[in-house]
Amino acid sequence: MRIRSMFACLLGLTLALGAAAQARSGPVPVAIAAAGDLRGVLEELKAGFEARRPDVQLQLSFGASGSLTAQILQGAPFDLFLAADEGYPEQVRKAGLAASQGPFPYAVGSLTLWVRKDLGLDPDKEGLKVLTSARVQKISIANPQVAPYGRAAEAALRHEGLYDAVKARLVFADNIAQAAQFCQTGSAEAGLLSATQANNPALRGQGLVWKVPAGAYPPLRQAGVILKRTACLEQAQAFQAYLLGPEGQGLLARHGFGKP
Repeated sequence: MRIRSMFACLLGLTLALGAAAQARSGPVPVAIAAAGDLRGVLEELKAGFEARRPDVQLQLSFGASGSLTAQILQGAPFDLFLAADEGYPEQVRKAGLAASQGPFPYAVGSLTLWVRKDLGLDPDKEGLKVLTSARVQKISIANPQVAPYGRAAEAALRHEGLYDAVKARLVFADNIAQAAQFCQTGSAEAGLLSATQANNPALRGQGLVWKVPAGAYPPLRQAGVILKRTACLEQAQAFQAYLLGPEGQGLLARHGFGKP
């Protein structure tokens, strides 16, 4: 009887210590590498998801999709990668670094023209041709070498036959979030941005926005991938499900993204 009592006490103590250790360890961190066009919307998604899953803490890092891919290929310790196109997650898969489920589409981005209000230009009437005005001295776009939105911007300018006329005015940002920052700080009078960035309240108050016709550039089909190296597969899959579910897709839609 005494042995049973001692065993029960030891078992209870072990369980209590285990629970205490788990409590001290806190939420499980999930490191997410995300394209710059997701800044803002992903922070809202993080708040909604963590309210549902207080045992998980999302750690967000933003950058150009190409730059983030290079970091991942070199061993950066991310658990989940959300790119601004399908090609970069596919590179991760081909390198053997993707979890077994492979890349998944989560949204379609849209290219948006932003022009400073005080220039007196009307993109609703002239579209991208406003960029040829002498009043537009600098045009901010993401670097086409590493950012899908930069490639889309260049493609749209070429599609409209404007690239040669404005190429000397182009200011290249490291990613689409920095391209928006150039516009906000006055370093550029206009920019070809993501819908999310162009409609940010800080920029919307300063400028006019115009959605570039989808046929002017290749589709920005955005995809993500869970990385094979992750030590928190269940938590990463849970966020993926939230992103693709009604709440995640609804929030993406409110920020200007289309359905995958």
